[in-house]
Amino acid sequence: MTAEQLRKYCMSLPGATENIQWGEDRVFKIGGKMFACSGIEKDSRYSFKVEDARFLELTDLEGVHPAPYLARAKWVQIEPKRCKLSKKDLQALVKKSHELVLAKLTKKKQREILGSD
Repeated sequence: MTAEQLRKYCMSLPGATENIQWGEDRVFKIGGKMFACSGIEKDSRYSFKVEDARFLELTDLEGVHPAPYLARAKWVQIEPKRCKLSKKDLQALVKKSHELVLAKLTKKKQREILGSD
């Protein structure tokens, strides 16, 4: 999955927003909290949060590394040209990142984002 495919997928998730931060990084947020980020270049690496239990398993794979500055919070960085995970698997991981961050928001904020009472 390329950084542009990541962008399109992130923006399809409920409540997702995109900002340019830190100079040239695309940051994808839900409720003001980051769930994924990438460079703006086509072949950029990208990062997202993963479940604690999967962090070591994923970082043992080729093209998947602990994300700089964010690894302590269980974020991984993907090198698109070296990563062997399928697009479907990567999308599932990004969706899980979205869900993990959404779950940390207040119940009120979750209802606002998901449109439920």
